[in-house]
Amino acid sequence: MRKAPRQARSREMVERIITAGRAVLVKDGYDAFSTNRVATTAGISPGSLYQYFPDKTAILDVVIDRYWEQVAESVAASLSDRIGGAGETAVRDTADALVAALEVDAELLRVVIEELPLTRNKARRSVLEKRVGDLAAFYFAARPESSRRPSPTVAAWVLVLSLETLATRWVLDQPANLARDELLDEMVALVMGYLQA
Repeated sequence: MRKAPRQARSREMVERIITAGRAVLVKDGYDAFSTNRVATTAGISPGSLYQYFPDKTAILDVVIDRYWEQVAESVAASLSDRIGGAGETAVRDTADALVAALEVDAELLRVVIEELPLTRNKARRSVLEKRVGDLAAFYFAARPESSRRPSPTVAAWVLVLSLETLATRWVLDQPANLARDELLDEMVALVMGYLQA
């Protein structure tokens, strides 16, 4: 951001710009995203937008950062709540939380995963993966009987990436032959089989 909003009216303007940026990104896609479209959607002049954001990249950064932060918060909160649980129930609940977090804003997820250049997204996804992976590694280390894998950190990395990919593709593809509960069953089977192998 070019300047931090101090007054309530300025903060409201910035929030309108960010909300409009999200709407334009979802409606028009990454390639058509522009400051003029964001300003029009926000109901402000481009000059007003430029007081706070120097270019479209700055708006995109805030929209994307907020998206990944919301997903990470949701999944991390679910994992933290279940850190004392055990077995298939904890795995299913965690997988369900991941799918639910991605379903909340499936339209934006589609743009972020399928349209944004990898370089714009990789670091943000890595933060999410590390945060969830650290919690999972802590769980495995605290409950050594839950896994036969030699390294809790490696096991967490493998599972986080596997479940993230499955959940993302399921939300985006909506396969007709795989209901949500069936997906969760398959995710549990994958995790439990891997941990006991």
